[in-house]
Amino acid sequence: MKQCMGIWLLFLSLQTWGQQLQVVHLRTDNKTNPLGCQLSPRLSWQLSASYNNCVQQAYQLQFSDDSTTLNSKKHTGKHVESADPFLTLPAAFAGITLLPAHTYYWRVQVWDKAGRPSGWSEVASFINALNGPADWKGAKWIGYEDVVDSMRVVPGVHNGTDKFYQKHKARQRTIVPLFRKAFSVQGKVKSALLYISGLGQYEASLNGVRLGDNFLAPGWTHYDETALYNTYDLTNVLQAGENALGVIVGNGFFNVNKERYRKLSVVYGMPRMICRLLITYENGKTTNIVSGTDWRTSASPITFTSIYGGEDYDAGKEQSGWDQPGFNDTEWKPAIVVKATEKRLLPEEDYPVKVMEVLPVRRITQPQPAVYMYDFGQNASGIIGLKIKGKKGQTVKLIPAELTNDKQLANQKATGSPYYFSYTLKGDGIETWQPRFSYYGFRYVQVEGAAPDTAVHTGDVPEIISLELLHTRNAAPVNGTFSCSNDLFNRIHTLILWAIKSNMQSVLTDCPHREKLSWLEQDYLMGNAIQYSYDIDLLYRKLIRDMKEAQTGEGLVPDIAPEFVFFDDHGFGFRDSPEWGSAGVIVPWLHYRWYGDKTVISDAYPMVKKYVAYLGAKAQHNILSYGLGDWFDNGPQRPGVAQLTPKGVTATAIYYYDLVLAGNMADLLGKTAEAKAFRVQADKVKATFNGEYFHTGTKVYSTGSQTAMAMPLCVGLVEEQYRQAVFSNMVDSIRQQRNQLTAGDIGFHFLVQALQEGGASDLLYEMNNRSDVPGYGFQLAKGATTLTESWAALEQVSNNHLMLGHLLEWFYTGLGGITQQAGSIGYKQLQICPEVVGDITWVKTSYNTPYGTVRSEWEKKDGGMLFRISIPPNSNAIVKLPAKREGRITADGKPLNNQDLSFEKERVVMYLGSGDYEFSTFK
Repeated sequence: MKQCMGIWLLFLSLQTWGQQLQVVHLRTDNKTNPLGCQLSPRLSWQLSASYNNCVQQAYQLQFSDDSTTLNSKKHTGKHVESADPFLTLPAAFAGITLLPAHTYYWRVQVWDKAGRPSGWSEVASFINALNGPADWKGAKWIGYEDVVDSMRVVPGVHNGTDKFYQKHKARQRTIVPLFRKAFSVQGKVKSALLYISGLGQYEASLNGVRLGDNFLAPGWTHYDETALYNTYDLTNVLQAGENALGVIVGNGFFNVNKERYRKLSVVYGMPRMICRLLITYENGKTTNIVSGTDWRTSASPITFTSIYGGEDYDAGKEQSGWDQPGFNDTEWKPAIVVKATEKRLLPEEDYPVKVMEVLPVRRITQPQPAVYMYDFGQNASGIIGLKIKGKKGQTVKLIPAELTNDKQLANQKATGSPYYFSYTLKGDGIETWQPRFSYYGFRYVQVEGAAPDTAVHTGDVPEIISLELLHTRNAAPVNGTFSCSNDLFNRIHTLILWAIKSNMQSVLTDCPHREKLSWLEQDYLMGNAIQYSYDIDLLYRKLIRDMKEAQTGEGLVPDIAPEFVFFDDHGFGFRDSPEWGSAGVIVPWLHYRWYGDKTVISDAYPMVKKYVAYLGAKAQHNILSYGLGDWFDNGPQRPGVAQLTPKGVTATAIYYYDLVLAGNMADLLGKTAEAKAFRVQADKVKATFNGEYFHTGTKVYSTGSQTAMAMPLCVGLVEEQYRQAVFSNMVDSIRQQRNQLTAGDIGFHFLVQALQEGGASDLLYEMNNRSDVPGYGFQLAKGATTLTESWAALEQVSNNHLMLGHLLEWFYTGLGGITQQAGSIGYKQLQICPEVVGDITWVKTSYNTPYGTVRSEWEKKDGGMLFRISIPPNSNAIVKLPAKREGRITADGKPLNNQDLSFEKERVVMYLGSGDYEFSTFK
């Protein structure tokens, strides 16, 4: 049958002539023409073909530091026989040495398996970063002020346990400094590259114009280990003669002071900056402008800023022209050199955080005299954008909140209070302002001290011309799309997506207000859902580095990374919970499966090995019985620590899974003996786990909770002869509970996976297509616009939380049916197996794999089913569509002979190469 199927596919592939093959989407380190690459960049591309079954057979690369000489023989590489559109420089191009602070150009040509060539691609470029301390050419970290080592607070202290810090350590407010440096450009500029960092966060400008549109740059790190810097190309914006660089630096997580709300207090140091501007002239001469004591500094109009407490701005303290040439800075003082805290200063490779959406106000109310409430209709991470008019010295206070209380005022009880923004006017017409160094999660803004310009004024207060919610998130590109005929599922998709967007910063936060910390369990539990939605290759590389840097000498990967604070466990697991720390093992493996870069595994393997050994040392007779467990499961008590599933079940199950993955990684790296040792230990844990928790008579694990049944099924703890019985018992138990969700933070991911893999997507549909019990529909019915921390959308906890959003993965893998085959890496070998369930009449999904876009769409039509499928070049797919052998099947409207087709479990099975396909099935 497969031979007949192959003949049929060949027929399909020969339908289209006038064939074209193009090389598209050139990437360096998975970015388009990036700035600040390290010296071993990864090059990749995709193919676009007008014919089916397109597979790259070979490629040829042209590479140069001069775009005008790119096509010369000297800069043309060998014809390389390779089916992979991925390579790493300089290993892939003999004879080249990549230099720091240089610009390089490249393009590629490919041949398909029939020997047909493409044309040369468009030219791509990248600019290299610096390569170590010497490349900074004497640049120093500079500040307005410094802090002595005895006043540092590292690690941070948790709010409520910081009495010593409050009494003896850092003062109430730090100066938010301005820095400036005037310099002259003499001659024709060939290139100008600025390498710059400011800790905690900074904004830079040249001649009064802001550089870039990044927010909270650079990304958060453990600043005693790593600090990040950014690269700007100023070639076309420098002006002949006098120029001026300006920099403003805020606190971020580098310095969390003790005023207003804070989850923690930490002081790595006072705000500081470092930079090198390399100017190369056409005549070959170079000039370096580096940070040092010849820079000038002054206090900025930002009178208060805290990542946890908000930001205050006094426009009356602005110094007009401070970042422009000719400004009189004689009243400023020389910057001082401050001691570096970090061991490494690295280029920021991830996408920056930016303002990604602007949400207008939906409704304005006045709950009290002189108090106005702006409702933006959507709970989201972000800042406010304010336009206001009034008199000099008048101050408006803006209090963001995700909920309102019974008086219709801002409710910050569950999200950190007090947090607010304030703006003091300079009295110069319409003034525009937005915070620079703090953000919050909110839907509402309570305004005090000003009124809408449409309001009837009862006093002499400023007029708000406009107030907007500026949604900020990591600027990772959108990676997938989903929609269907079920309105509730579309709303659930949007609900989850807003939680992802709101918590996708330079780390994955739990919430955008109360904590803003990278609790690690969601890195893997929500990983598939997030990567179907956004391109998180670069973000997850950073998360892995954060975990490596947070790992202790004993091997613990703590629950948060960067670990700004050591949470005192008190036996609860807020620093050491296996289900959280196991992200250090699972995330590198997931990243490898998603994107196919083996170096991620080799770099992470020492961390993996140490953490698995740490868990082994903590285990008692192969069982781990501590941690947070199935956090926020839906039990009889207020949600928190697991209620329905013993901690030993979740902790030991994840320990076993860690051992399995560690064995896989050891095999991949050729460490055969270590792989064997991991598997021997995994077998011991499996035997002990089943002896401890599996009831052979009833075929039930532990308490029989959804989590206790699903996790063993998913991680491979269930012996093969019992799998069907365990699965059936799990399904029966759910139905006996009227299809209610009870699994929590840890277990629900595995429940979704277990039900889908077991063929019970219909049950997933029934469990989630409702709003009468705690779950997604229940949250929406209570007015939620993003995922809440609890299934019941309790007001006492966060209502914007990256938790429990695992159904989004099923929208792609179940309803859309897009997965990759077992053993496939980087979605090269796809599987398309859509689930037709419930009242859904159509589904549309797409997902951008490393090879290109895969699409899976279906609809009920004309008494049958219509399926539209697209497979990108260099990929293939097993496609399994609902159909019966006695039914009728067509391809592009032409009937197929069912005798030539394969069937299994009432699905027709087809093996497709790349291309666009349309199939119809009829009973």
